[in-house]
Amino acid sequence: MTTSTTYSGVIPPVVTPLTADGELDTASLERVVGHLLDGGASGLFALGSSGETAYLTPAEQDEVIKVITSAAAGRVPVLVGAIETTTNRAIERARAAAGLGADAVVATAPFYTRTHPTEIDRHFRDIAAAVDVPLLAYDVPVCVHSKLDPEMLLALAADGVLAGVKDSSGDDGSFRRLAIGARGLPGFSVLTGHELVVDAMMLSGADGSVPGLGNVDPHGYVRLHQAAVRGDWAAATAEQDRLVALFDIVGAAAPGTASATAAGLGAFKTALMLRGVIATNVMSPPMRRLDAAETSAVAAHLDRAGLSRA
Repeated sequence: MTTSTTYSGVIPPVVTPLTADGELDTASLERVVGHLLDGGASGLFALGSSGETAYLTPAEQDEVIKVITSAAAGRVPVLVGAIETTTNRAIERARAAAGLGADAVVATAPFYTRTHPTEIDRHFRDIAAAVDVPLLAYDVPVCVHSKLDPEMLLALAADGVLAGVKDSSGDDGSFRRLAIGARGLPGFSVLTGHELVVDAMMLSGADGSVPGLGNVDPHGYVRLHQAAVRGDWAAATAEQDRLVALFDIVGAAAPGTASATAAGLGAFKTALMLRGVIATNVMSPPMRRLDAAETSAVAAHLDRAGLSRA
């Protein structure tokens, strides 16, 4: 694995706390940033899937960027999602993010529209040409319904278009090919969003991880990363095994009552509420918050993982 890339280590996709009325909870968001930095995070990813970016208005997105960049105060790079359906819309969000202090922007392939690979290639080139901060690609086919081809990503990196990739595809073979190709591209960051196999992805050549569960236990993911960097794979595996068990919180939502997004993110928010980091586990509509019984199930998982509660 490499250690000289610009973006490496643990870069959690920051959750967006909401008040009981569904408004942005800026005080809780500031505490989340402090919690992640205290845990050793080497960067912050604002307005990703875990940040409910698809549910927020542009004004709410702008406020999230302002709060996170202010709270981070330059201590770590802040990557900001410019996740929109088409190129011009993504450029608009990327420019807004850069203007509000983002150190880099992150974009997916276009979605909703039917898109050809040549158009995806052009999409990233056009966004990169429109902003003066680095651009990372976000490979998340479960949401955008197209898989980013490693050869295309590596070509874009070689041309100076992309500074890195966050791979949440779950396609480990594709990730391995991307990591192999990236060895010849100094400074190009390969990050995994596959939080259950970070140890394996580090062994494959990942520079770091962007784990949603890292909101709940940043210290654990940082210990995992540090163990992998020093080649202590037994320690990395033990930490990963503990985190896999903790990830079972995403099963707390009653079956058949919530989407996978609502169940997973709702569990993360509930855990953060129980840990005293955020005030509520309110979700953006049409998602629902976890109820009292589901919250008790999350609490039990936190206890088993050895995590303190407020």
